[in-house]
Amino acid sequence: MVLQQQILEIFPSFKAVSPETYHSPFYHHPDPESTELTVDSRLEDLSLDFTQVDWSSTTWEVAKNLEHNRTRAGIILTDHEEFQGMISRRRFWEQMSRPYSLDLFAQRPIQFLYPFVETDILILNGKTPIVEATQLALKRPADLVYEPLVVCTNDGRYGILDTHHLLMAHAHIHLLTTKLLQQSSQQLEAVNLELKRLASLDGLTEIANRRHFNDYLCQVWHQCYQVKSRLSLILIDVDYFKRYNDAYGHLAGDDCLRQVAKTLQKVERNSHNLVARYGGEEFGIILPHYTSEQARQITSVIQQNMNDLAIPHTRSKVSPIVTLSMGVATCIPSWDTSPQDLVQGADDALYRVKKSGRNGVFFAEELASLSESDSSRGE
Repeated sequence: MVLQQQILEIFPSFKAVSPETYHSPFYHHPDPESTELTVDSRLEDLSLDFTQVDWSSTTWEVAKNLEHNRTRAGIILTDHEEFQGMISRRRFWEQMSRPYSLDLFAQRPIQFLYPFVETDILILNGKTPIVEATQLALKRPADLVYEPLVVCTNDGRYGILDTHHLLMAHAHIHLLTTKLLQQSSQQLEAVNLELKRLASLDGLTEIANRRHFNDYLCQVWHQCYQVKSRLSLILIDVDYFKRYNDAYGHLAGDDCLRQVAKTLQKVERNSHNLVARYGGEEFGIILPHYTSEQARQITSVIQQNMNDLAIPHTRSKVSPIVTLSMGVATCIPSWDTSPQDLVQGADDALYRVKKSGRNGVFFAEELASLSESDSSRGE
């Protein structure tokens, strides 16, 4: 009893408690973030406790070691520096709290106590990823879940890793992984948007391509149908473009198309309007909510800008510079018409311009009036 009283006076933690009422203390370890953990971090990247005690040391000495280092989760036991086992703080104090344990073990080597506290030890290589180690640790039986892990490093040393520290490191990696996934998702979304943008552009002129033209025309067609608004379309053809290529070469022809595209984009900049390369030397301009008269004004501005641009074209039959032929159609979308009807109207008007000498503008309604006039004369 005298020995027990002395130990109780020296070691406040050394009090009689049952295994059912014992609560493991909260150990303070370095913040996982301070160790700069990554998704691939391993156990050797964590703070390990390499404290070892030869198991010829007395239980009294082990008790002093644990009492003076209250963040220590356990102690490695060796025999002439050969690993023999590990005693966790929790199991040590639980056993020493049992009746007669003080009298039986206090002055004896720790190896006599060890068989009474020995349990399955999870020993992992220091190269084991933290995520994998956490999974293995949590798969242990319930009474062993909070037991420290033993980590064997490449140089043959054995260290103790508190389960709480392991779980904190795993939580940090989980947050880091979540953040990386969010960043990757945002980057992927940005890449997809860029790919979608590139897929909708014409590689030569960097304006909308035919696919985008078709999709957008269908989109604004339905919008104008819902609000009973007009929709105008201008189809444009570069006059005698084949002759231009023959005279100046295809590289010059490509540059010509790029200049025409830029000129068309500068006209009536409206976020709802779309300028597209329709195919070859043809362009299209979709003008939602534009009347025929407003579309006419757009064509006048285009002609003036092309005159100002004044790209030489010595092989043209209508002008010494590059000119455009334009066909315009306007309608109010209805249930018995389709976007193709609007395109057909603008295409027919464009054909009429080219047939009548090029370098001009023709409107679908004018074409319809001429058709009615021709029919009247025929009667």
